[in-house]
Amino acid sequence: MPNTSILFKVLITPFVAALILTTEYQGRTASRLAKQPPAGPAQKAERSYQVVHGWPVLSEGFVLGHVTGVGVDSHNHVFVFHRADHSILGKAFEEPISSPVVMCFEGRTGKLVASWGANRFLIPHGLRVDQNDNIWVTDLGLQQVLKFSHDGELLMAVGEKGTAGLDGKHFNRPTDVAVAPDGSFYVSDGYGNSRVCKFSSKGEFILDWGHKGNRPGEFDTPHSIAMDGEGRVYVADRSNSRIQVFKGDGTFLYQWKSAELGRPWALSFGPHGYLYVLVSCPRNK
Repeated sequence: MPNTSILFKVLITPFVAALILTTEYQGRTASRLAKQPPAGPAQKAERSYQVVHGWPVLSEGFVLGHVTGVGVDSHNHVFVFHRADHSILGKAFEEPISSPVVMCFEGRTGKLVASWGANRFLIPHGLRVDQNDNIWVTDLGLQQVLKFSHDGELLMAVGEKGTAGLDGKHFNRPTDVAVAPDGSFYVSDGYGNSRVCKFSSKGEFILDWGHKGNRPGEFDTPHSIAMDGEGRVYVADRSNSRIQVFKGDGTFLYQWKSAELGRPWALSFGPHGYLYVLVSCPRNK
């Protein structure tokens, strides 16, 4: 077996857990990586986190709705995407949220720096910050992936507004987006289509892969997507309780599936190659 270690750092709450995964591959070629999945002991790391009470600082009486996306820019600004008064699960909304749903906080103090997005969104879902500090979001009701400047100016809209479909110009409740260094991007699509799509930096459709199922390369609610520094694409295949890993062209490489992992909801790569995973109900708990 390849010399691989997988480190789990687990924070358990009554309903969710946060995992931090790192994989170390020693002396492995790309071809060997494609043939063999990571294997090795899973270990719980020492606790090295603490809750910062009073963060963020909200005005008196203000309450965040369901928070569905969080991202951090190069200035340590924390962007929070929330549903405000549309925080009713399973309900269809026709009118946009009247209040700002993108909140920007100072990372160190939690002070509100800016907010925007009023009268635009229906059902906020995923949020990403790219290397140029642009903000990317997905909206389940709008059936779109939207790219904004740091200050909230709309730069790109992908997908026909309010119309579901299964082709290069339509989504069906897209969940998340991952942006490559060259500006191309991947979309996990999503609740309806169970596929991954790739687009050029200009929003032109390039390819897609996957459909509903539980075999390698198939999905059942691809809920989040992320890329590592070597261009591999990681998909949180939530209802299949696994993370699938692909080459950038959709070639299946391997999957992570374990009792510690449970059902992955969100993925994000941090410094030093760590993959942060938000999971629900680990099966061994």
